[in-house]
Amino acid sequence: MATSPALRPLTARDLWLLARVGDPVVARDGSFAIAPVKRWDLGAEPAKGIERLVQFFPDGRARALTSAEVSASAPALSRDGGRLAFLRADAGKQAQVHVLDLAHGGEARKLTDLPMGALEMRWLPDGARMIVLAHVLGEDLGLEGTRALVARRDKAGTVPHVTEDRIYRYWDRWLTGGEVPHLFVLDVDTGALRDLTPDARRWFELMDPGGQFDISPDGTEVVFSADVSTPPHARVRFALFTVPVAGGATTCITPDHAADAVRPRYSPDGAAIVYGMQRDPDHYADRVRLARFERSAGTHTVLTEGWDRSCDGWEFADAATLVVTAEEHARGALFVTDPRAPATPQRLLASGSVHGAAVGGAEVWFQHHSLSSPPELARVALTMVGGPHGAPIPVSRENAALMAEVGLGEVEEVHFPGAGGAEVQMFVMHPPGRRAEQKLPLVHLIHGGPHGVFGDQWHFRWNAQVLAGAGYRVAMVNFHGSSSFGQAFTDAILGDWGGKAAEDILLATDLLVARGLADPARMAITGGSFGGYMSCWLATQTDRFRCAIAHAAVYNLSSKHNTDVTQGLGRAMGGEPWTAEGAENIRKWNPAAHTAGYRTPMLIIHGEKDFRVPVTHGLEVYGILKAKGIDARLVYYPDENHWILKPANSLHWYGEFLGWLKRYLG
Repeated sequence: MATSPALRPLTARDLWLLARVGDPVVARDGSFAIAPVKRWDLGAEPAKGIERLVQFFPDGRARALTSAEVSASAPALSRDGGRLAFLRADAGKQAQVHVLDLAHGGEARKLTDLPMGALEMRWLPDGARMIVLAHVLGEDLGLEGTRALVARRDKAGTVPHVTEDRIYRYWDRWLTGGEVPHLFVLDVDTGALRDLTPDARRWFELMDPGGQFDISPDGTEVVFSADVSTPPHARVRFALFTVPVAGGATTCITPDHAADAVRPRYSPDGAAIVYGMQRDPDHYADRVRLARFERSAGTHTVLTEGWDRSCDGWEFADAATLVVTAEEHARGALFVTDPRAPATPQRLLASGSVHGAAVGGAEVWFQHHSLSSPPELARVALTMVGGPHGAPIPVSRENAALMAEVGLGEVEEVHFPGAGGAEVQMFVMHPPGRRAEQKLPLVHLIHGGPHGVFGDQWHFRWNAQVLAGAGYRVAMVNFHGSSSFGQAFTDAILGDWGGKAAEDILLATDLLVARGLADPARMAITGGSFGGYMSCWLATQTDRFRCAIAHAAVYNLSSKHNTDVTQGLGRAMGGEPWTAEGAENIRKWNPAAHTAGYRTPMLIIHGEKDFRVPVTHGLEVYGILKAKGIDARLVYYPDENHWILKPANSLHWYGEFLGWLKRYLG
């Protein structure tokens, strides 16, 4: 989609003025949905973001349910749709469970005072109780003991981190404090809590533990996904466990699985549990298959072994209908399948990207977005299954006014012969109103992962429309290793980081130059994480790019074991560094081993709290460039992790990014 060039271009500031519409929860009859909507006040010092819960109706009406003064999140509807539970964190305090009467209104009532706050909750069918997920400290495991330990730690201030574990920190936090998630039964009337897993010391998913448990339709059992490893956590594996709501021992129902089992969901008739499973414990991008566990027989059946896509979300519509989200050809697509036997899911929606699909009545509601539109709520009828793919029906219009002011670049999807002649896809974004203009400066946005994708989706941190609005033609190549094009294509980068993927990017560059779309004297390579690696790597191999930008870059492969999760590195790198084969393969594709080739000016960006790619990588490449006398600039954020998340830092980041491009590309 393109808009009039007479409109002003989208700016980095606009990204923070846009409402951030989250995933919906939907009433069982489909009469409404509730979603978090976050807005930022850039005039506050520092900028302040408030997340409100908003009720959306199919006809487009909307009403805010929570205060504009205190953020609310994680909405959960009672079965009858009359009450809303959510998390609210008052100033300086942990998020606690609150409940709001939707039918009669009034003020929300606070239900918990958990010492480390609540993470997620789900209503039991009786409407009188909930299951709440919350952290306790492994030193004590009880709520009151945890409360006392938290108070003592707060008084003590900074303490040393001591460990003998293989995984001891994750993303931007240390795991040495002993936090473990427990499941509690919460009485809605009295606020009384009962620990369902009092002896548990298992991790839930470390990045976002939400969505990893479910309640049986009769309210007698909870199923959850948790890690089976014990200290020193040499090999992490997530398995499924069940526990009676009345209390009792937990039971592992996937004890023999080789790799992860995640996101369990009971069928509406209670006969089965559908979950996601992987087969390769050393490959995080091994596709997630759907599997079915028959509760009475205790048997497992893989449902999508023959489908070459990786599932990332699934919810039941009824016992015979499962709604599934999965990446396909660089889009977050929506599918429907029969979960009672192996089958190939049918595509339900053909445009943009979908996230957080939820079923209500005969419709699916979801967050919908694209390269040309920020996330909004939309819905589609389940009756479209088997018929022609249709456009989603818009529901929310939280960003309509702002988006009407801006001119957007036109997006072109291109397929071309990549490395070895394999078909490779890329998106090319042209500056607003300038698709036909020849020889514009070209900026490559290279995605991270490497098993990720630059898809037809709105990206707040790396927004191609902002770059196109500044006058650049933007190329987003989904090179060998990218997800959503089948497992073989995803696996093609294993042990070959600087091979086929780099060739794909260079071949895409050749194509754009040959078409007259890119000025060969004004081209840049930019990327974050693996994309930062690729900027560092290509700069050792060619000087055809006028400048480079490396954000959170993997620079020195020989020090890759300083990352947070080292399981599977040998598979990714083509061998372990203590073996001759592994050491040679690592050296072959290591930018730090090929610094003689550096001639390209480079902007280096890194965050101190980045435990995925520690800041030493960025400092090292910056030091090498400076020592060689090559133009280089270091931007260091002491309060950011692998991502740039704070408004002031983000605006600064875009300023540095665009400033570097302007310096070298004009």
